[in-house]
Amino acid sequence: MSGTPAPQPGQPIVFRNGIVLKMDDAHTVLPDGDVLVIDGKIAEVGTDVAAPDGAFEIDAKGGILLPGMVDTHRHMWQTAMRAYGADWTLTQYFVWYYLEHGMKFRPEDVAAGNLVSALDAVESGVTTAVDWSHGLRTIDHGEAAYEALATSPGRFVLAYGNLAQAPWEWTQDPAIRRLIERARDDSRLFGAQIAFDVPGDESFPEQPAFDTARELGLKVTTHAGVWGATNDNGIRLMYDHGVMQPGNIYVHAASLSDESYQMIAATGGSVALATESEMTCGQGYPPAHALRKHGIPASMSVDTSVWFSADMFSAMRTTIGADRALEHYIAHQTDETVTHATIRVEEVVDWATRGGAKALGRWDEIGSLEPGKLGDVVLIKNDDSPTMVPIVNPYGHVVYQVGRGDVHTVLVGGEPVKWDGKLVAGDLPSVRAKLEDTVEYLRSELGEETWKAGMNPEIPETEILSNPYQYRRSDAQHAH
Repeated sequence: MSGTPAPQPGQPIVFRNGIVLKMDDAHTVLPDGDVLVIDGKIAEVGTDVAAPDGAFEIDAKGGILLPGMVDTHRHMWQTAMRAYGADWTLTQYFVWYYLEHGMKFRPEDVAAGNLVSALDAVESGVTTAVDWSHGLRTIDHGEAAYEALATSPGRFVLAYGNLAQAPWEWTQDPAIRRLIERARDDSRLFGAQIAFDVPGDESFPEQPAFDTARELGLKVTTHAGVWGATNDNGIRLMYDHGVMQPGNIYVHAASLSDESYQMIAATGGSVALATESEMTCGQGYPPAHALRKHGIPASMSVDTSVWFSADMFSAMRTTIGADRALEHYIAHQTDETVTHATIRVEEVVDWATRGGAKALGRWDEIGSLEPGKLGDVVLIKNDDSPTMVPIVNPYGHVVYQVGRGDVHTVLVGGEPVKWDGKLVAGDLPSVRAKLEDTVEYLRSELGEETWKAGMNPEIPETEILSNPYQYRRSDAQHAH
């Protein structure tokens, strides 16, 4: 890294001579292109772009430029316990959330998780994220989550939720509705959503929650197709009651019937893939193949870093890997060979950028590098890394080769939040102190035994059988 001072606030910025993945409708790639950002918006994308006097020039040669990535489902508050649940199943997560640690979170702990998750996002090139904030047990928790997002660098949608109370109850609370309206209208945020699940009660008690979303002009985001929790019954009930509106986001959608997928497709919904989560938790097999089959738009998410990685490079890599593995596995069952992969690297980069922008209804503002859109730009460039040479397939490079450490520059609205490989926005030391307080508090509240047991669940007993094929060649010869 060069140590060059960062651009000044409000200064026009021009990236020079990079490989530009515009992610426009034509998926244009400029092998030696420029991107000019003025007054917070993309002014021009092309070659030999004329920049105004005083513009800050960034040498992007040897790097890849792409629009800021979009995460449509991130439980940001849980980042306060990053990696704690690395060995969990979904059952153990529910115990953690409903019975133990999750119910202990104070408002300041929710805020601490949101603050670090916001910095985590922008540092890795995710410039827009939906905070699927289902830990808002009280209005004070809601206020804390809101304020943390509003004061953080990046674009954040507050998807208000509270799994400690029924959605038909908390959505009718006037104080909560006022808070959601504030989030919807606050220019410091990127909007609001209503977040709750539909387990499949035939009386459909969730109707008032959907009514609230409609009255506030907001979309619903819901965990669907989660094995054993939310299934086809939930989709059928939503469809029969006419609440599956265009723009609603169905998270996971991993264990659904063809009919349920058809209902999502027919009503203009989209699916947020969280492949690391689906592979680990057992919601069902990651459904990229099903989305393609039914023409359902996809976006990507990291879900929660209490468990998984927190960047889109991991999300893209696991998504394409899971889909290709399934394609080969299915073919092998009938003694066939896949000779040409169906899912391509270009497609998962699309889902991580354009897909998220369209899912949020903000395609006119983000998701591609086109004049007039917001100046959310990511430069992947690391002159000190052999991983960055040669770049012959830029989409493949983004998906399979690079990591968050190769993100050189991130602009949000034309302002640098990461520059020269280093986070330059927010106050990480202050956030670190808040997190230390949260961890110390939770650990003392639960006691050391519960704390350690939650992080190290028991390994189930398995019967170990002798393997008749484990023998030495001499033993086999002797037997004959």
